[in-house]
Amino acid sequence: MKRLLAIILAASTAVVTVSAADASGGCGPGYHRGPHGGCRPNVRPVVVAPGLVIGNYYGHRGYWDGHRYWHHRYRWHDGWRYR
Repeated sequence: MKRLLAIILAASTAVVTVSAADASGGCGPGYHRGPHGGCRPNVRPVVVAPGLVIGNYYGHRGYWDGHRYWHHRYRWHDGWRYR
């Protein structure tokens, strides 16, 4: 009976001490796997200053498309295309 209790205690200790799965894929803390398998840093979303208007040109920066500045744009179908 003591032997059975010792085996159960050892088994439960082993189950409790198993660590959780690490979803970073070997990239390390603060990184994750990107779309092509490379390691990318975990970054927070960029907060944009209020008042930026999509499609406006801002001097020495370019046209703002809602995500980034583009230096060149042209008409494409019913809107703008940036390159």
